[in-house]
Amino acid sequence: MKATRSWRSATAVQAGLIAMLVAAVGVGSYNHVAAETSADDGVDTGARTTMASTGAAVTSTSAPSTAPFTTADVGDCLTWDVAPDGTVSNFEKTDCATDHRFEVSAREDLATYPSSEFGSSAPAPNLTRQAQLREELCKTPTIDYLGGRYTPRGRYSIAPILPPASAWEAGDRTMLCGVQVTDDTGQTLTTRGRAAEQDQSRIFQPGECVTIDAAGAPRAVDCAEPHQLEITAVIDLKPVFPEGTPTVEEQDAFLKGACTQAATTHLGGDDPFYYSTLESFWTAIDANAWTGGANTVNCALFKANGEGRFATLEGAATGPFLIDGAPPAPQPERDPLRQ
Repeated sequence: MKATRSWRSATAVQAGLIAMLVAAVGVGSYNHVAAETSADDGVDTGARTTMASTGAAVTSTSAPSTAPFTTADVGDCLTWDVAPDGTVSNFEKTDCATDHRFEVSAREDLATYPSSEFGSSAPAPNLTRQAQLREELCKTPTIDYLGGRYTPRGRYSIAPILPPASAWEAGDRTMLCGVQVTDDTGQTLTTRGRAAEQDQSRIFQPGECVTIDAAGAPRAVDCAEPHQLEITAVIDLKPVFPEGTPTVEEQDAFLKGACTQAATTHLGGDDPFYYSTLESFWTAIDANAWTGGANTVNCALFKANGEGRFATLEGAATGPFLIDGAPPAPQPERDPLRQ
């Protein structure tokens, strides 16, 4: 009996499953992290607080200053060091061509906000209000700054940086808006080059296994842990479609062969792919995301369960692994493939 391999694209699986896959990690929780710098790096002396995606509040012992906590302005890139305990140091401006963690898209003075909300005796905004300020004051100017090359839920996220507690108490109401790249835990990563010149796609690397949490956010995990996807390739579609925006159908027509070949190569041949019972999977890029600068996709291995959703995989597909707690089902013998 001769059997064939199978594949699934973003248009071949029900919408709920796809929505889980394409959802990505958001901006983060805007927790306070304190940092200390010197006066010659474009940032005033004293403790510095960045609105990073994760971290714990660190109490500052530096003297308050009435001057703005930073001279950074639109187009500047910022970086800082993060210690194992979450403490931030060496908050400074740097060349955007070098490693940096944040690119400034707007500089706002909350003291000019049309209310008394941020007056001289007002407390710093809480986390919920900070997220609202991101939407109210950062989102539009950031997208304008990037010339429209921004993909929501893509590689970059929009975030604010507020003054440290000491500077806020002294009257500093500076807020920097900008973009950053975070890892699966929300930690800010270093990147190089200006965001508008980078591919906006959020991708994983071949060999990584990916789980999808209850909120629909994909996260890389050890392949021994429960997961839904195993990445087989990263494919840049821009050289394939150098002119115009390709339709989903055009992308599928190309990726069907490319991702099936990637799965075969990843597993060590056509037979291992067949007997694994896994399927080749990829997602297409919609027109808005393509225009926003997302041009790269992942190929992956997965298995759909009887309900049309992701089966849970445990173990790398290149070795012994389980599908929903059981080994792959035995498959009928098939005729050798003709060369």
